[in-house]
Amino acid sequence: MRSNFKMEGARNIEIGKKEYGRIEGYTKYEIARILGARALQLSMNAPRLLRMEKSELEKIKYDPLKIAELEFREGVLPITVRRPMPKKIEVEKKEEIEIEEEAKEEKVTEGVAEGAAEETIDRETVVEEESGTEE
Repeated sequence: MRSNFKMEGARNIEIGKKEYGRIEGYTKYEIARILGARALQLSMNAPRLLRMEKSELEKIKYDPLKIAELEFREGVLPITVRRPMPKKIEVEKKEEIEIEEEAKEEKVTEGVAEGAAEETIDRETVVEEESGTEE
């Protein structure tokens, strides 16, 4: 049994003879996975997310895949797609973060060293004032 559902590079969705606009952000494989998962849920008596009249359901012959397609087009599916970042990019980002942290630590260390130098000068000044000698 062959379906009338056709995807062309996730640009257009064609169901039967009707063509629908581009579905942004999803590949054809992601769309197939989403629709398949939702159709499986519907076939196991999950509640429909769209209100449909009995005549509409009879027209599509209560087909879970077609109901899933309608829900997907309307944007009511609570299904998301996770796309992990490539490891190479993650390694580069980690290196950038480490470099930034090292730079921050150097600034903090320099700030502490400057603060310590100021303290010693202040103590010398205090000692000189207490002894009453001025240079």
